[in-house]
Amino acid sequence: MASKTDINELSGRVLSGVKKALVKLAEKSAANNEDLVIADKSGNVKTIPAKDLLKTL
Repeated sequence: MASKTDINELSGRVLSGVKKALVKLAEKSAANNEDLVIADKSGNVKTIPAKDLLKTL
């Protein structure tokens, strides 16, 4: 069975990879002047320019 330290390390690595992929997606979309669809904290779907999203990452 994996120890709690191993699980925390793996979780951190997965989250880091997801953030890296999100930044890459936003950069490519911003370069093409595209919009991205996101959900806000309330779960409402919004379409925003990728350039605006990239500023918050």
